[in-house]
Amino acid sequence: MISREEVVRTALSIAAIQQDDGGVPWPEGHVDAWNHVECLMGMCVAGLAEPVRRGWEWLARHQRPDGSWPMKLLDGVAAEAGGESNHAAYVAAGAWHHHLVTGDREHAERYWPMVKAALDYVVGLQTERGEIVWERDAHGRPAAYALLTGCASIHQGLRCGVLLADHLGDPQPHWELAADRLAHVLSAHPEAFADKSRFSMDWYYPVLGGAVRGRQAFELLEREWSTFVVPGLGIRCVSDQPWVTGAETCELVLALDAMGDRTRAAALFADVQHLRHEDGSYWTGWQFVNRKHFPHERSGYTAAAAVLAADALQRLSPGSGLFRDIAGTSVSDPEACGCVERQSFRSAPPG
Repeated sequence: MISREEVVRTALSIAAIQQDDGGVPWPEGHVDAWNHVECLMGMCVAGLAEPVRRGWEWLARHQRPDGSWPMKLLDGVAAEAGGESNHAAYVAAGAWHHHLVTGDREHAERYWPMVKAALDYVVGLQTERGEIVWERDAHGRPAAYALLTGCASIHQGLRCGVLLADHLGDPQPHWELAADRLAHVLSAHPEAFADKSRFSMDWYYPVLGGAVRGRQAFELLEREWSTFVVPGLGIRCVSDQPWVTGAETCELVLALDAMGDRTRAAALFADVQHLRHEDGSYWTGWQFVNRKHFPHERSGYTAAAAVLAADALQRLSPGSGLFRDIAGTSVSDPEACGCVERQSFRSAPPG
């Protein structure tokens, strides 16, 4: 386990890469709203108020009239203009997390219109069955398919948005209904999503995002545990490559903690500390056959995931329960969505 002081040092490594305009970039230099918000959350846990303030101002400055953000921004200019649904939804998770950590109602009220526009953009991309397609392109056309990982993250964002709305006295029941329908699709309809099953995120994200909990969560994680978990190192990013990654490992730590499996969560978090650099930052990944860091970079989003995992395990901040407490009820009756035969992750064929 890392100490509180080490957590702060990791958060400071995120602040060190923040750009002058407030954006927190990928190692390649571009900024996207999802990873940017994740980095703000990591810095918020450590009490880095000024970088966090600048980061929220960046979000407000770059939100578009439809509620979305460009998929990639480089030097403040859209490099990819499509708007991803999960990017917009995660802003709500970040806003609720900020409230939990700081109790700052003024901040919540200031950015509430931004969150509201973002989640309305998201629910506008929900299909009749309940999944939410992954983007609206630069011409305003919705994508033809949904992504499981993205939808699981969206589920969390919607739940956080509902909580923030209630806290501010502006309930948004259509978000709760959208989250319920999405949770059902995530838990019962794997056929609704493009097949990305070689990626570990598609394995654990339904648990991380709160759509799958209880016995189904344990069964889901057990099913592919040996596929993705590399003892002593962390988890693979993709099933067919000898490559463990820090962000995915820390997210699995959060998922395990959320379902009460703190023993395995703590063990995995200890395993991934081989990626920690002496300055507190984290290498993105490790190619364990070649025994080299791959890619040869230290990423802000990996550091942020490590901070959030440490917070969840050690209860360092009032926001430590963000992933544990976000689960909601799904549409559990198969007839409610027109199911003929209810499918689940337990019965879905191996991908």
